[in-house]
Amino acid sequence: MSGAAITPGQEAPIPEFKQIMGHPAPLWMLFMSEFWERFAFYGIRWALVLYIVDQFYKGDGTGQAAANLTYGSYLALVYAAALFGGYVADRVIGYQRSILVGAVFMAAGLFMISIPNQDIFNAGLATIIIGNGLFKPNISTMVGKLYSIADTRRDSGFTIFYMGINVGGFLAPIFTQLLAQKVFNTGDTPAYKIVFISAGIGMLLSLVWFAIGRRTLKGIGAPAEGTEGMARVIYVAIGALCVIPVAYFLLSMGAAKLQVFLSILFIGLMVMLLIEGVRNGKVARDKVIAMLLIFAFNILFWMFFEQAGSSFTFLADQIVNRDLGGFVFPTAWFQSVNSLAIIGFAPVVAYVWVMLGRRNMNPSIPRKFGLGLIGNGLAFGLLMFALSSLVDANNKIPFWTLFMVYVIQSIGELCLSPIGLSMVTKLAPTRLVGLGMGGWFLSTGIGNNLSGIFASHVSGESGMSVASALSGYTFGFYSLLGAGIVLFLIAPLMQKLMHGVK
Repeated sequence: MSGAAITPGQEAPIPEFKQIMGHPAPLWMLFMSEFWERFAFYGIRWALVLYIVDQFYKGDGTGQAAANLTYGSYLALVYAAALFGGYVADRVIGYQRSILVGAVFMAAGLFMISIPNQDIFNAGLATIIIGNGLFKPNISTMVGKLYSIADTRRDSGFTIFYMGINVGGFLAPIFTQLLAQKVFNTGDTPAYKIVFISAGIGMLLSLVWFAIGRRTLKGIGAPAEGTEGMARVIYVAIGALCVIPVAYFLLSMGAAKLQVFLSILFIGLMVMLLIEGVRNGKVARDKVIAMLLIFAFNILFWMFFEQAGSSFTFLADQIVNRDLGGFVFPTAWFQSVNSLAIIGFAPVVAYVWVMLGRRNMNPSIPRKFGLGLIGNGLAFGLLMFALSSLVDANNKIPFWTLFMVYVIQSIGELCLSPIGLSMVTKLAPTRLVGLGMGGWFLSTGIGNNLSGIFASHVSGESGMSVASALSGYTFGFYSLLGAGIVLFLIAPLMQKLMHGVK
């Protein structure tokens, strides 16, 4: 970050970077840092609900609902913490140092959850939550700072960065499952401890990679002039340690009460961003309003999309026929399908946006979001069909149906998530871009908490059944399809509020 003063609405000057494959060289350093962080995050994703049921409920199906709620609350707080992480980076220690401190806390939390004690496990999750809050929004914000607002490569740059997320997300479940079930397994139950330890090592690699590579950023994300000393970093680290018990308490308070807390946070965020927008004039105010409307639709998208680590895991484990001619497809590997589809389709989608842009036909941000919602809805439509028409005598649905659900969801995700990151850097008030990015992740967090509540209903009181899954996923289909249609209808109004941002 340049030491030059930036007035509201003025972009920070962007250094001259070496270009690699048509994009600034630091994009690829951030790509690999995010790769290892996502390797750590997704490496444990497949195991969490299964581990909770096996370790703390002795494998009883009645533990599924509680596991889903814990998973949803954990994800919600992971993303909600980004709100505070963005503020810390904006106002206290800068983006680079926030990322480094966050990486240390995340690694510590991942090693903690490998200890088979429920209190330590929950404390470890709380530590991951705090670390991710400092890491996740700020590395995404720095991608946006490599491009000017008018740079047409901005969306494709975020899509490339999003591929880094998904390369890590693809490899992690496969690698950790093989370690847990083929290398270190001593019985029928995977060695979950190995899953969590290997994820912790991945997080350490992310820390080292960014610490070495940050010099290529040429000051972008560095502390503001006059705040370069280490005292502020120490204060933030101490503050983060003090907040871990708060995260632990929020994690244990229950999803319904947590939803109230998150809603209050979201209202507070809306007020702060609107005040800043009004202060900067009508155009800035309108952009903030448009951004907040998108946040609302984002909540609904993630409420249903984030079944992957909760109800879809139990669906794969119990209701999907995973026998592929003698090879039983591991439940964990379904977590890699989403990332594999992203890797395969991200270049195609990025190319389509660029090609349409050259022809002045690029869909508006609201319509891209509408496509994402409808794509997610079609995935649930396929599950409706499978659970109502393709159930065999053993109460199993074909393997290909859940596989394709992940693929269809992934295409919808590509229309929404990387575009959302780019949108925030375009629409948020210049002085509060980090807070705006935190708001994006907070809306995602609210959706994730609702996903846990939804998944607990899908599993029911005694564990998932074909009937409970069909009922829940039917609701998901109609909710997503309706929201996507509404967003398409109001897209022209929202585009006016964006004042030319595309």
